[in-house]
Amino acid sequence: MLPAGAETFEYGAEWRLMRAGNVRLSWNMNEAQLHLETTGLVRNLYKVEDHYWVTYDDKYCAGSARMKTEEGKKRRETTVAYHSPPGKAQLVERNLDNNEVVSTREVDIPACVHDVVAGLGQLRRLRLNPGQTVHLPVSDGKKSVSARIEVQEKEKIKTSAGEFNTIRHEVFLYNGVLYRRKARLFVWLSDDDKRTPVQIRVKFPFYLGTVTLQLEKENP
Repeated sequence: MLPAGAETFEYGAEWRLMRAGNVRLSWNMNEAQLHLETTGLVRNLYKVEDHYWVTYDDKYCAGSARMKTEEGKKRRETTVAYHSPPGKAQLVERNLDNNEVVSTREVDIPACVHDVVAGLGQLRRLRLNPGQTVHLPVSDGKKSVSARIEVQEKEKIKTSAGEFNTIRHEVFLYNGVLYRRKARLFVWLSDDDKRTPVQIRVKFPFYLGTVTLQLEKENP
């Protein structure tokens, strides 16, 4: 069983062997928040300050999502209303500098669909073993897909938060599935009842490098 109350996970982001940013993921019963910021040299090269909120029901079916992004000189707010109207996800993106609508989108979605964060919540709730494969319906408001997840191997992962027995999952969202960019996404969940997201890694092509998030602190 996953914890019924609030949870907060704090991660350090590494890129090309240096500290690249901080990530905080907070969960409540029906809402999650994600905050991401670049730090140090990476922030001097490219400032990122992203805030993301999503609501969902007890099955992690998404209700609404909102993202405020500041990436370089671009400042945007994106909202997604799931099932408004029924069977649709409606996206609106605005320029925060002048409040002008930059783009809108409407896509068909199934009765229960997850955004990426709620999808992680659903994955934590499933008790999967290496060798199994599952598909989850996922939408970002621009596209709706059935994302394949392969449960690969048990691994021991050591972070500044401790040493964890984990199970590695590969989540197929890149390479034209949900996102056009070429990459591979891996998620390590603790091999216990908490199913803590211990490590997340996105492997981009060699010229972009690999970004790894490692758990540094969890509460409770």
